[in-house]
Amino acid sequence: MRPALSKRAVRAAVLASLRDQGFEIHNGRVISPGTLDKSGIRALNEVAVSRSVEMARRNLVRHEGRLIGYLADGSILDPERIEPRLIQVHPESEEELLFRWARLHWSVPTAAGYGRRLRLLVTDAHNEKLIGLIGLGDGVFSLPARDEWVGWDRERRRTALRGIMHAHVLGAVPPYSHLLGGKLVALLTASLDTREVFAARYAGRETVVSGDRQDGQLALITTTGALGRSSVYNRLRYRRTPEEAGRLVFQRVGLTQGTAQAQFGDDLYAMLKAYAIENCTISMKPISWGRGFRSRREVIDKALAHLGLDTKALAYGVDREVWCAPLGTNAAAFLRGDANKLEPYEDRVEELAAFWRDRWLLGRATNDHRYRSFAPESWRLWQRSPN
Repeated sequence: MRPALSKRAVRAAVLASLRDQGFEIHNGRVISPGTLDKSGIRALNEVAVSRSVEMARRNLVRHEGRLIGYLADGSILDPERIEPRLIQVHPESEEELLFRWARLHWSVPTAAGYGRRLRLLVTDAHNEKLIGLIGLGDGVFSLPARDEWVGWDRERRRTALRGIMHAHVLGAVPPYSHLLGGKLVALLTASLDTREVFAARYAGRETVVSGDRQDGQLALITTTGALGRSSVYNRLRYRRTPEEAGRLVFQRVGLTQGTAQAQFGDDLYAMLKAYAIENCTISMKPISWGRGFRSRREVIDKALAHLGLDTKALAYGVDREVWCAPLGTNAAAFLRGDANKLEPYEDRVEELAAFWRDRWLLGRATNDHRYRSFAPESWRLWQRSPN
């Protein structure tokens, strides 16, 4: 039998992590580092990122040499021949390994998502290389800027939230990121192809919480700028023809409430979870939700409270933009219940990619040659094992 975790040891591990992240500890009281700019957010997350990388080593290090092969060598990449496509990621597949490995390179730790999850790779059909990642999960129940944009009440939100997914991973990898590939990935997130993959997976499924049957209608994708203000989504407008004004694919609808929580790496979270199981009471919930804690947040909150730490003090200030990508002309009305049927946009990957090529890719490739210097080996996370 595993020995019980010492409250003193767990508390000490938590406080050491907080100090590493820039929090101050005075007489056992945690003091937030305050409001941060982009560089401050990156620095605060460095510890959590490095721990995530280390925790992933056991399962991914033996695959890294092969996974690096999915990255394009910038010196031989031909921008004019880029041919984007979407590939759904299935559990226990090569694509899942690639997704998990690639997202470890983000400067801010990315969640695996919770509830419904949909993961997509954006690849280049010309050379079979990776362009970017799309990771979608259930939308949070309360996001004030989004809720105000939709205009729904609490009861309608409870039943219609199934029509929303939140992009917790969304971006391009080099060398495509140097060619404004982030804008391409954002465009493809709002494609008809993404909606069809979602419908094929979830239409007709029974929801865990309410027991209702899902209609498979994805009406809105939300995301937040991980480092505050984002240039990827800003003025991201799609035009079917040069003559039309086009539509904003992502609409800035406001800011989060200005705080984010301290990050705990997977190793420390595992310790907190074991401690919570031993010492804390699980919140009441329907039996269909399962026997464990509701979420990672509940585990952390309950464990820290038992350790005598105020979770409110673990917040630091950061203004994150909230972006909404409506997937139909009447997305807000459909989510409010004012329209019975979604009138979807029907832009395919090929159309969106062609627009990105003419609007951003070719000009950037001509004027900025940084993409040519990218070598896949520079993305290696772990040193090669000696022969």
